[in-house]
Amino acid sequence: MDFWRDKNVLVTGAGGFIGSHLTERLVRAGAKVRAMVHYNSRNDWGQIELLDPDVRDSLEVVSGDIRDPFFCHEAVRDQRVVMHLAALIGIPYSYVAPAEYVATNVIGTLNILQACRELDIEKMVHTSTSETYGTAQYVPIDEDHPMQGQSPYSASKIGADKMAESYYKSFETPVATIRPFNTYGPRQSARAIIPTIISQLASGSKRVKLGSLTPVRDLNYAQDTAAGFMAIAESPRTLGQVINIGAGRGITIGELAELIMEIMGVEGEIHCDEERVRPDASEVMQLVAANSKAKELTGWEPATTLREGLGRTAEFIRGHMEIYKPEIYNV
Repeated sequence: MDFWRDKNVLVTGAGGFIGSHLTERLVRAGAKVRAMVHYNSRNDWGQIELLDPDVRDSLEVVSGDIRDPFFCHEAVRDQRVVMHLAALIGIPYSYVAPAEYVATNVIGTLNILQACRELDIEKMVHTSTSETYGTAQYVPIDEDHPMQGQSPYSASKIGADKMAESYYKSFETPVATIRPFNTYGPRQSARAIIPTIISQLASGSKRVKLGSLTPVRDLNYAQDTAAGFMAIAESPRTLGQVINIGAGRGITIGELAELIMEIMGVEGEIHCDEERVRPDASEVMQLVAANSKAKELTGWEPATTLREGLGRTAEFIRGHMEIYKPEIYNV
């Protein structure tokens, strides 16, 4: 933990789901955190608003747009470590607004990389996604698995990953890439599958509307993912590397829904809603992480069982139903 004591750390995308958990964990480790959030006229800091006041009050919050290189340069100034999470992440919305995904995910990442290069930061951790692998050609998926752009979202993240790789190889920018598999936990939006299921059940609905029930996902609890970010930043062995962070186990969406119903003690009927089904060639059918590289280079491994994590997530959502709209399909 001494690695983080009084260290200046920028978290881009701090107002997002994983970003808020990482921000909280860094503050509790003693870091001086500058939290970058997306500007809006309401001065809404996203999920940071839900942090404990002692954590929130210790932050330096900066509002702006990752697509603005001048803003990014000033945000990186005087920082030692940059945790780059800012991105557009909703897959269905990427079918609607692909250019916005390129501008945010590729150009935004370029802006942060260039600022890190110019300002001589100690370490940058760039956030990838398991979606860059596409449907598994083999499982578990290791870091050498081919990348496949099966949605505009995944294509934009592949582009961002390659920008990070190019800056390490061309300019020796000290960047490592974390590739989280599906993360879940408190504060996640209804855009994601687990809050979708829990919020529908918590609202009293007996008919749970989902997309395809057969895709397999590797689910990692948010605090474990945040610990993975920090472990990758701490290890000098991760420079220039791509590292999976995942639990190493898979579950189908249908099985997941049944498990959540069991944990919540409610009964419901699972209904496949055509509106929520991804185009056939775009759906990623199986994502299960090989996580041995993370263990070897950083010592990281998941600490939370799926049942434990789902129970904590259900408890949070039940206590915050005012921020969910379970009757609406959130893209």
